[in-house]
Amino acid sequence: MQTGNPVLRNKDFGVVAGERMTMDGTVGKTAILFVLLLIAAGWTWTRFNGVLAEAGPQAALASVAPFLWGGLLIGFGLALVTVFKSAWSHVTAPLYAMAEGFAIGGLSAFFELRHPGIVVQAVGLTFGVLVMMLFLYRTRVLRVTEKFRFGIVAATGAIALLYLVDIGLRLFGGISMPFIHEGGVAGIGFSLLVVGLAALNLTLDFDAIERSVAQGAPKVMEWYGAFSLMVTLIWLYLEILRLLAKSRR
Repeated sequence: MQTGNPVLRNKDFGVVAGERMTMDGTVGKTAILFVLLLIAAGWTWTRFNGVLAEAGPQAALASVAPFLWGGLLIGFGLALVTVFKSAWSHVTAPLYAMAEGFAIGGLSAFFELRHPGIVVQAVGLTFGVLVMMLFLYRTRVLRVTEKFRFGIVAATGAIALLYLVDIGLRLFGGISMPFIHEGGVAGIGFSLLVVGLAALNLTLDFDAIERSVAQGAPKVMEWYGAFSLMVTLIWLYLEILRLLAKSRR
């Protein structure tokens, strides 16, 4: 039950007595989290555009900055709590979706200001990739074997380590890895690689959730499975947003 998504863990999906996890229940919980994320993102987006019309770009960015950074930090904290206390996921997962919604709304508004129309493209591509990967998984065009799973997990870990090194260099050395942030062939190629990796992680998540249902995981794991899928979707959206921004530059 290993996946590229670090929040999906085998020990959390053990068989227990009582109500069991179902696929319909997980889909429903995912929809709830998505709606909460959209509501929070829409609120931040509306605030940004309202201030933009009245006071200009700088004031608009300043008005959503607390929601952007607060959402990121609180969302990260809630994600950690959910990972280590999966039984609380029915509470922490909705809070996580809302926190990330505030952050994504502010970040999306920032990208939209610099590159008009980019958010609609990113949202459309994210849903397109989700549908495509679900189709490939359900038709077994992509089969989640042990070797496939190991490769995606290893590659995801390598990307995460690379991002951590880049953050450290920017914080303490004042430098950054150009192919992560800049455009050009190398930058766009790197973003394409990461987007592809995030897409493949979706198939691992589908597989882990499907097997959890088959093994009779506890009912609360519907929230946990929905949360883990949201983590991958948010990552995919942000990487697509970065890719589109690089291509426009």
